[in-house]
Amino acid sequence: MANTKSALKRIRQTKKRTERNRYYRTRVKTLTKKVREAVEAGDYEAAMTAWRAVNKKFQSYINKGILKKNTARRKISKLHHLVKSIEPKEA
Repeated sequence: MANTKSALKRIRQTKKRTERNRYYRTRVKTLTKKVREAVEAGDYEAAMTAWRAVNKKFQSYINKGILKKNTARRKISKLHHLVKSIEPKEA
């Protein structure tokens, strides 16, 4: 057990940060899952709408410092390729 005031404060801070990080990790997984599910269903419009939501959220997470820029862009790009793979071809 911690003995000093600073160590006790560190424990409190770690607990808060752990909860906050867990929330954002879960949110990222849920958002990407929605895009993947729409792609698997073959619904281009739903997939594109979900991808736009992911893109917007990830950009805000970059600004908040939750995700690193390259990580977020890599995930967005990968999802965009998935969505583009089911894009309807024009006749």
